[in-house]
Amino acid sequence: MAATLTAAARRSSASLTSLLLKRHASTLKVGVIGAGRIGRVHLETLAGVPGVQPVILSDVVEPVLKEVTAQYGVPNYTLDGDEVINHPDVQAVWICSPSQFHADQIKKCAKAGKHVFCEKPIATDLNGTIEAIKVADEAGIKLMTAFQRRFDPSFARLHKAIAEGSVGEPISAILQSRDPSPPPFSYVKGGGGLFKDMAIHDLDIARWLMGARGKNDVVQVYATGHCFIDPEIKQLEKSNPSEAIDTAFIQLTFENGGNVTINVCRRATYGYDQRVEFFGKEGTLMHDNLYPNNVHLWNGQSTGRIDLPHNFFMSRYAEAYKNETIAFCQTLQEGKAPSPSGHDGKMALVLAMACDKSFKEKRPVK
Repeated sequence: MAATLTAAARRSSASLTSLLLKRHASTLKVGVIGAGRIGRVHLETLAGVPGVQPVILSDVVEPVLKEVTAQYGVPNYTLDGDEVINHPDVQAVWICSPSQFHADQIKKCAKAGKHVFCEKPIATDLNGTIEAIKVADEAGIKLMTAFQRRFDPSFARLHKAIAEGSVGEPISAILQSRDPSPPPFSYVKGGGGLFKDMAIHDLDIARWLMGARGKNDVVQVYATGHCFIDPEIKQLEKSNPSEAIDTAFIQLTFENGGNVTINVCRRATYGYDQRVEFFGKEGTLMHDNLYPNNVHLWNGQSTGRIDLPHNFFMSRYAEAYKNETIAFCQTLQEGKAPSPSGHDGKMALVLAMACDKSFKEKRPVK
């Protein structure tokens, strides 16, 4: 997982690690379920965080388990995720398994008294999400939903500036969210649709930014969409209309009368396009794209950056993935409430479902 980090990003990560090193009272022992791409990312961070010890890893592919446990010095591995949850030394579990297993694993962790860091979604449907959160709350465990953009240094700085009142009361925001290339048809089919799969990150960010100065949640959603990029997915229109689109436009109206516009698309030919413009009563904040380097070129053909923005989400959000894992460890060490919480995960899903409904029925949804 290679990425060129800005000096600010490196300082952000170093600061979190330093805080954890100073404040941890005892070793936090953790387990990880899932040794795929995202599981490895979190395990790499966990293996290097002071005061944290990964003690067991599970996956269904044994050769992968052997390779990854050896690479990161994890003493135990298993093909059964339940053994991670029930391991006597494990205090917290990172759930990085396929989405359909998340809710059941959260409930098992709650029963075993283990805290949970869960990759989104908490569950594949709303009822499953509500039940998993309820069980976790009743058991008194901490449940964090992994929305990594909140931990990207640029998004985090934007939120901090809003919370500090730099631009006054929030009025509006424009979120541009475009991937470098569309996923394969096999991923799109059965993936839940553009709103639940892709736009859910932007829906969470919209709530987070507009609510930075106090409670200010969404009261109305209006969404439209179309297939511009990948004609193959049009055949999915009858089974799930939101799977048959690769471009969408979302309008969110908030309690204070403010508005957020979200533009999402499965392809931007120039790389990850993740820009934000945030307007308040006293000013404007802007967040530009992240580039692999800071080199600019001036010659007879062009002036500007020599390279395009990042074109792979693991490099674009490398620092964010690291920071969210460190933040949850810090939450456990200091006894704080996790953020994003299970409730945040539920609200993002509710908004994605409202977008689905609005798109299908061609009307605003309150």
